Amino acid sequence: MKFKMKKLFIMLCLIAGISLTGFAQKFAMVDMEYIMKNIPAYESANEQLNLISKKWQTEVESRMQEVQKMYKNYQTELVFLTDDLKVKRENEIVTKEKAAQELKRTYFGPEGELFKKRQSLMKPIQDEIYTAIQEISKDKDLSLVFDKSSAMSIIFASPALDVSDLILNKLGYSK
Repeated sequence: MKFKMKKLFIMLCLIAGISLTGFAQKFAMVDMEYIMKNIPAYESANEQLNLISKKWQTEVESRMQEVQKMYKNYQTELVFLTDDLKVKRENEIVTKEKAAQELKRTYFGPEGELFKKRQSLMKPIQDEIYTAIQEISKDKDLSLVFDKSSAMSIIFASPALDVSDLILNKLGYSK
């Protein structure tokens, strides 16, 4: 009787093992940094964003320097100013500083002009890449695709799992 129970148990384990292998998931990874660097439109958009960012940064810094200059002049002339003039100058400085901070927020804030510009330039490229990843995932019956350039918890991944070149080929940017 014990022998039959053992045999039945082993048989059930084999059947379970065979059926579970049918549900095995396939994984792959991509290197988004590598993909982006090999797409000329991305590099061009990145350069454009850097130029705009530098221009706006210079403008904000110029306004802040004006505020600092006004404050230094105020400190120098402080002993000669009446109370009314002191208040007037302080208000001018504060108003100018607030305007500079507002300009900075307008350009670089979470919903600022730089964010909007990045969205308008990068989103079409990212959507194209995402579509290519979806198509390749469907073709290769992949369940999950990791981005190895941003996944800090991946210590090692086999290069055989990397489908980045397939994505570039699909997009027409073969190496």
